[in-house]
Amino acid sequence: GPVGKEMLMPKDPNATVIMLATGTGIAPFRSFLWKMFFEKHEDYKFNGTAWLFLGVPTSSSLLYKEEFEKMKEKAPENFRLDFAVSREQTNEKGEKMYIQTRMAQYAEELWTLLQKDNTFIYMCGLKGMEQGIDEIMSSLAERDGIVWADYKKQL
Repeated sequence: GPVGKEMLMPKDPNATVIMLATGTGIAPFRSFLWKMFFEKHEDYKFNGTAWLFLGVPTSSSLLYKEEFEKMKEKAPENFRLDFAVSREQTNEKGEKMYIQTRMAQYAEELWTLLQKDNTFIYMCGLKGMEQGIDEIMSSLAERDGIVWADYKKQL
């Protein structure tokens, strides 16, 4: 990431945290998830929803898969996990499964979540995923009379 910048978790323990990661972009989110689900903190107990979308080219590239599955077992009501494996998975149209392709399957739900004050979305990894995400959200926002580019700046 940019030098001198930090990715900080929201202070609200009831927040919805949506994390979009490609490859090694998983690193900051792994630390978020450890704090949420594995570590004990006197001043912090996560009660919200964490939703991780992790995109990789092959299933052998899925970093920390077992760890994330343990988190899902430990907190099934608080942790959602979706993989996008571009060289091995396709959607129902036969398109490669990238982050934005996987997100499109949940587009309505994601749009609803993004309109809530306590939803936070983070992206780390390949910048190329941003265009596809913008395309999905633009059409949903437009339907509600919202300009996605302006709305995204407010998030």
